[in-house]
Amino acid sequence: MTLSEAFKMHRLWFLVTLALLVGLYRGIVPAMALQWYEDANYSHGFVVPLIAGYFLYERRGTLLATAVEPWWPGLLLIAAGLGQLVLGWLATEYFTMRTSLVVILAGLTLFFFGKRLFRAMLVPLAYLLFMVPLPYILYDSVAFPLKLFVTKASIAVLRLTGVVVMSEGNIIMLPATTLEVADACSGIRSLISLLALAVAYSFFLKISNPRRWILVVSAVPIALFANAVRVIGTGFLAQYWGARAAEGFFHEFAGMAVFGVAIALLVAVGTLLGKTQRREP
Repeated sequence: MTLSEAFKMHRLWFLVTLALLVGLYRGIVPAMALQWYEDANYSHGFVVPLIAGYFLYERRGTLLATAVEPWWPGLLLIAAGLGQLVLGWLATEYFTMRTSLVVILAGLTLFFFGKRLFRAMLVPLAYLLFMVPLPYILYDSVAFPLKLFVTKASIAVLRLTGVVVMSEGNIIMLPATTLEVADACSGIRSLISLLALAVAYSFFLKISNPRRWILVVSAVPIALFANAVRVIGTGFLAQYWGARAAEGFFHEFAGMAVFGVAIALLVAVGTLLGKTQRREP
C-alpha cells in the first residue's frame, strides 16, 4: 500500500486524529507562538515548521514510493507522548508539554505508516524540536558561562589593543563608562538560531553525514566569535567616542550585523566542506 492509498483508505481516522491533536494543543501551541513573537531568542520558531515542511517536500518522491506498513508498537510511543503531556500539564512545565507534540507525531507516523516511512520522515520530525523554547533553568545554565567567556575574551583583546579596562563577572569597566555583557551579548541568542540554521543548511548541501556534523558543530564557535566581536566593538566605541556612541542605534545595528557575519561564516564553512568533498575520489 502506498502513502496516497493509505490516506484515501484511512482519511476518516486521519481527520479524527487531527481534530484530537488540535483539541489537545489548542492552548499550548498558540502560547508557544506568542513566546516566539515576544522573545527574540526564539523568533526563529516561526520558520522551523516551514523548513520541516520543506524537508518533507524534498523527500516527496521517497515518501510516495515507500510501502506503508502500519506498525502497532507505535501506539506505545503515542502513549508515552500523552503521558508526557499529562505530566507537563500537572507540573505546569511548558517544555515537557510542547515537546510531547513531536513525540506524539513520531508515534502516529510509526502507527499509521510504519518504520520505513518513519525513517524517511525522521529528520523533519526531529527538526521540529528547534521550535520549542528551552526551559529557563537550562537557558540560564548555558547563558551565564557564555557571558563570562565572552567577557574574558573581549577583555583580553581590548587590553592587547591598549584599552584600559577591568572586569568583574560579566561587567566591563572602562574609564568613561561601565558595560554589562547581557544575555543578548552572550551568544546564546545567536547560538540557538544559528544551530537551527546550520542543521537546515547541512541538509541542503550534498555532503556526507560526518561533514554535516562538522558544519553543525562549527555554529558554536562562530556564534561565540561573532558576539565577542560585538562586545569588543562596543568597548572601542565607549572608550574613544563615549558611552552614548555605544548605545541606542549602534547596539541594535551591531546585533543584526554580527548575526549577518555569523551566517556568512557558516555559509563559508559549508562551501569549504562541499568543495573538499568533491575533490575526494
